[in-house]
Amino acid sequence: MERLLAIGVTVECNVIIGKTLTLEQLREEFNAVFIANGAGLPVMLNIPGENLKGVYSANEYLTRVNLMEAGRNPDAATPIIRGNRVAVIGGGNTAMDCVRVAKRLGADRAMIIYRRSEAEMPARDEEIKHAKEEGVEFIMLTSPIGIDGDAAGWVEALRCQKMELGAPDASGRRKPVPLAGSEYDVAVDVVVNAIGTRANPLLTSTAPDLALNRWGNIVIDENGTTSIQGVYAGGDIVRGGATVILAMGDGKEAAEAMHKYLETGKTSPIEDNDPATEEEWLDDGRQVTWRG
Repeated sequence: MERLLAIGVTVECNVIIGKTLTLEQLREEFNAVFIANGAGLPVMLNIPGENLKGVYSANEYLTRVNLMEAGRNPDAATPIIRGNRVAVIGGGNTAMDCVRVAKRLGADRAMIIYRRSEAEMPARDEEIKHAKEEGVEFIMLTSPIGIDGDAAGWVEALRCQKMELGAPDASGRRKPVPLAGSEYDVAVDVVVNAIGTRANPLLTSTAPDLALNRWGNIVIDENGTTSIQGVYAGGDIVRGGATVILAMGDGKEAAEAMHKYLETGKTSPIEDNDPATEEEWLDDGRQVTWRG
């Protein structure tokens, strides 16, 4: 931040784009706009008990621990529940982050609950390896079907059902199928939902001329150009839940395209139904994109 400020970047704090300011207002003030507000909307589990105390989304859990300092300061203004038995739902890199954080916060039992086998897990091999080295327990071919709580509304058990792998789904991976009569409970203090995130709708919901795909992500061309002239986008608001490296690349490519646009005034806004992009949500919250 200091380096950015030193070269003349202006930072406006306490602004929620789509609430405090709209995209149209930004376009009136600036010649070009880059949208990078991410995919901060959690994909919900949609199971009973999801609103009990002790249930977190992955983003909230990690943000409280790191940015809000609950992992280092027990008196942090935004605390975290340090459960002894923590279940993390999901099999991606974010799920690995959450379960390893839970272990480091002192959990005796930190568990990954994943509905496929380890071979289908989208997390990187090294993430899985490191989680195992830290003592994380992997409960495979298991799907959560409900969360039970006590009289005060605190989590006390995760209701699960065993699965088996059936025929491949649209992504090419074998689809998990519930096994009848296989339900059982796992005692837990904390449940973390890490099955993915979707596009942040705060900005896009107030920009009717902005082309979106069916998942609410902004559609762009190879230069980061949106359907609105002078407006560019990148990162998770375009890709869905992806990596920091890809977001950084999007920013650099869009910056070059914006520079050319500001010099020439020329751009080629994409159409609403861009045929060059086909995207599909996987059931773990990941999004895959083919460009052809």
